[in-house]
Amino acid sequence: MEEDRIKRSLRAYLRHLDLLGVKGVPFSQAPTELDPEEELKRLREEVARCKACPLHRTRKNPVLGEGDPRAVLVFVGEAPGGEEDLQGRPFVGRAGDLLTRIIEAMGLRREEVYITNILKCRPPGNRNPRPEEIKACLPFLFRQLEVIRPKMICALGTFAAQTLLGTKEKISGLRGRFHQWRGIKLMPTYHPAFLLRNPQYKRDVWEDVKMMMAEYQGIKGRGPA
Repeated sequence: MEEDRIKRSLRAYLRHLDLLGVKGVPFSQAPTELDPEEELKRLREEVARCKACPLHRTRKNPVLGEGDPRAVLVFVGEAPGGEEDLQGRPFVGRAGDLLTRIIEAMGLRREEVYITNILKCRPPGNRNPRPEEIKACLPFLFRQLEVIRPKMICALGTFAAQTLLGTKEKISGLRGRFHQWRGIKLMPTYHPAFLLRNPQYKRDVWEDVKMMMAEYQGIKGRGPA
């Protein structure tokens, strides 16, 4: 039954968070009362003060995210890279240029979506995030999504997809279909940086993008929930 499948998925996701050391997630009883601009501004200030993991010692700038605070679509990547760390903005290097082209291919502008990462500080040498860093940063992401209240999420790359979906399945097996995250449709696809190294996968991403475009148009056609 669908209800049993949802319960199993939820239990697996909570076990995944427990392994990461995340013992609770923020949840608002009245999200409609939040002012997105003010809440994201407050959250940005909290991230700037954060010393919950060692990454605050090596970062130049924390990178919360940018875009429409009421976006229908949110893109979630892994972590800031060198250029992002310097500028304090997400996806501004070559991978960012490619993401911008993907967004424009959807008939949108960067200003119409919201772009962020799982981690808000750059791991030294662009290494993979560590469990204690995920534990420190994941609540910030959850709060961002709670404030923005998107109708759709695009998880860019293996790390973002596995973290949000609470799975170890490879991105190649996750992409190509919508999943659910707290009732929000989530599309995993390859990270733009991966595409720069492996352009043969661009066709797969375009197939994922076309599904998101169709869903986006359906959402806009339905209007506010």
